[in-house]
Amino acid sequence: MRYIRQTVLKEFGEVAQEKLTNAKVIVVGVGGLGIPVLQYLNAMGVGTLGLVEADTIDITNLQRQVLYTEAEVGASKLATAINKLKAQNSTTIFKQYNTFLTKENVLDIVSGFDVIVDASDNFATRYLVNDACVILNKPFVSGAIQGFEGQLSVFNYQGGPTYRCLFPNMPAANEIPNCNDNGVLGVVPGIIGNLQALETVKLITGVGEVLSGQLLLFNGLQQTYNKIKFTTVKENLKRTELEDSYGDNGCSVGLSINIKDFKQLVNTNTSFQLIDVRTIEEYNVFHIPSSTHIPLAELGIHHSKVKKDTTVYVICQSGMRSKMAQNQLLKNSINVIDVEGGINAYRSLETV
Repeated sequence: MRYIRQTVLKEFGEVAQEKLTNAKVIVVGVGGLGIPVLQYLNAMGVGTLGLVEADTIDITNLQRQVLYTEAEVGASKLATAINKLKAQNSTTIFKQYNTFLTKENVLDIVSGFDVIVDASDNFATRYLVNDACVILNKPFVSGAIQGFEGQLSVFNYQGGPTYRCLFPNMPAANEIPNCNDNGVLGVVPGIIGNLQALETVKLITGVGEVLSGQLLLFNGLQQTYNKIKFTTVKENLKRTELEDSYGDNGCSVGLSINIKDFKQLVNTNTSFQLIDVRTIEEYNVFHIPSSTHIPLAELGIHHSKVKKDTTVYVICQSGMRSKMAQNQLLKNSINVIDVEGGINAYRSLETV
C-alpha cells in the first residue's frame, strides 16, 4: 500500500516498483543536488542507497540544502542525512562512505551499484565519476547548477555518449566559476536534483525516455527548458584505466591555516599581510579590515604590493581562488599561507 500512488499508474505498475526495490543507487555528494535525489529515491522505494560525503554542515548550506537545520551546523552531513532518511523509510538499505572520491577508491566504491548519481560541485569529481563509469560500464546521472541556471544529462547509457563526449577536457580551476564564489539561488538545486531523481527512476525501471545524448538546460529567470543534442565519440568509450591526476588544476600544496586559528591570529597583534584576491564587488560587500585587495586576475601585475619581508596570508570567498593565488606567489618565493574556507567560513564563524 505504501507505493500504491505510483504502482496504480498503468505505465509503471508493480513490475517497475519491484525493479526499484532491487536497485542499488549511489549518490556522490549530499548537498544541494544530492538531498532531493536521496529523499525522493528513498521515498519511492529504491532498495539500496549509497551516500558519498565527507563534509560537515555549514550555515551557508542551509538556504539550499533543506534537509539540514540550524541546530546541526558543524555536524557530519553523512550521519545527519542517513538518520533522517532512515526515519523516512525504514526498509531502505544504506551504505555510507565518509570520504571524498579519489582515483584510489572510486572503482571499489561505485562498482557495487547499478546507477551512479553525480551530485558533486566540482569538475574533478565529475571527470573521475565519468571515467570510472566508462571502465565499469555503468550509467551515471549528472546535474550541475550555477546562479539561476542548471543542466542535466545521463551519460554512458547503453553505449551512449560519455561526459567527455560533451566536455572533452577538464577546465582549469580559474576558468569555471563555482557556486561558493558566485552564488546559486536556493531553489535551483532542488529543481535539478529532482530531475536527476526522475532520470534515475527511468534508468532503473525502463519507463519513459532516458535523457541520453541530450543536455537539458534550465533557466530559472525565464522559466525555460532547452535540449541540446550531442553524439558519441567512440574513442571515449575505450577507456580502461583512470588518469594519474584529477583536479589538481595547478593548485599549490603549500601551507594552510584553518579558519579558527586564523580568526585568533587576526585578533592578535601579530605582524602579517592579508591579501584578498576576490573581485572588487565581493570585497565591497564584506572584507576583513587591514586586508590588501588584489584580485586574482591582477596578482601578476601588482606583485609589488606583496610584502616579501613578512608572512603573507591569502583569502578568497570559499578557498579555491586563494589556493591559485598561493600557487602563483610560491613561484616568486613568497612565504604564503592559504586561509581555508575563505570569507564564507570566516563570516559563518562570527555567527556561532
